[in-house]
Amino acid sequence: MKPSLLHSSILPLLFLLTVAHGLSPKCNTPDKGSTLQVLHVFSPCSPFRPPTQLSWEESVLQMQSDDKTRLLYLSSLVAGKSVVPIASGRQIIQSPTYIVRVTVGTPPQTMLMAVDTSNDAAWVPCTGCVGCSSAVFDSAKSTSFKSLGCQDAQCKQVTDIVHCPHILCLTLLWVVLLKTTGNSMPPQGLLGLGRGPLSLLSQTQSLYQSTFSYCLPSFKSLNFSGSLKLGTKGQPLRIKYTPLLKNPRRSSLYYVNLLAIKVGRRIVNISATALAFNPTTGAGTIIDSGTVFTRLVQPAYIAVRDEFRRRMGPATVSSLGGFDTCYTVPVTIPTITFLFAGMNVTLPPDNFLIHSTAGSTTCLAMAAAPDNLNAALNVIANLQQQNHRVLFDVPNSRLGVARELCT
Repeated sequence: MKPSLLHSSILPLLFLLTVAHGLSPKCNTPDKGSTLQVLHVFSPCSPFRPPTQLSWEESVLQMQSDDKTRLLYLSSLVAGKSVVPIASGRQIIQSPTYIVRVTVGTPPQTMLMAVDTSNDAAWVPCTGCVGCSSAVFDSAKSTSFKSLGCQDAQCKQVTDIVHCPHILCLTLLWVVLLKTTGNSMPPQGLLGLGRGPLSLLSQTQSLYQSTFSYCLPSFKSLNFSGSLKLGTKGQPLRIKYTPLLKNPRRSSLYYVNLLAIKVGRRIVNISATALAFNPTTGAGTIIDSGTVFTRLVQPAYIAVRDEFRRRMGPATVSSLGGFDTCYTVPVTIPTITFLFAGMNVTLPPDNFLIHSTAGSTTCLAMAAAPDNLNAALNVIANLQQQNHRVLFDVPNSRLGVARELCT
């Protein structure tokens, strides 16, 4: 190891994923090869559950607040700088929605990492991290751990984050190390599934063919888990596809061509410019695993909301935080359908409504994107993806969606 390198605190990395052991019997469902268990962060199997249970309103407001921060991060990726730091600690959300159990090193060390399709970084906290959780990667116990110098070509790709004396590049497949306090990071690391050149998909292309899918369990089913499948094996054969679009300003994001939205049988009157993909400005529609509630640019959201309200008839409308279309009386719910190029996805009510524990309040779980975003970005979020198999086929530039009960 070169003298200029410092001992470090956070280990961003790419790694082989293997079967993890050592969790409680209830939660230690064995992984099957490259199919991994996906848990909601509030699952009984998750060590990141809040110490005290939040009320329904408190949990909704907290998720809305986290989403605002997330949207600002996503907007920063597609506007302003042509290149955004991959592992900028201040821009990585500390509170993940879904976590995946992976193992790192040889012999394997188990970590529960945040899943993020809009990030290329893959890292875990390592021994010596200030402010990190008690579960850290111990590089001294891994025989597959190897250090690299600051002048290595892979390290130079991240020197826009921080100068070399404060980073240490290491390798399992390859690893980038960023010195940080860990206070703004997911507790046990980040599994970035973006499609940029430094991503796990790119660097494990020969192993997983830049292909993966997930099925996210419902918020209502915290005792169950979904799955993350890496590679082409075991992917669904009967599935509808839409093309993936490429934005050279931010290659990691998964853009799709959203053409229109239906409420019930009516196609909502939305200006084409509100949904149009523009690689220069970053405008368009992305599929994102880290945002909870779908956000549409204001003209699109207002059109969808108004048609939804019209279908509700004279029922009194109330609000809850950022949700402006809530009802406290029984209502007949129409379907909502996203019309993508080559694929229509009709959502059942559980994918666009949230209900209070007592069932007395029902809200349309979508909102307008904040006015202060630099790009007109529509985000199809994880609530709308729950209980669907979402397949990312990067080599063929397509995204597939099929209904599947993940629980």
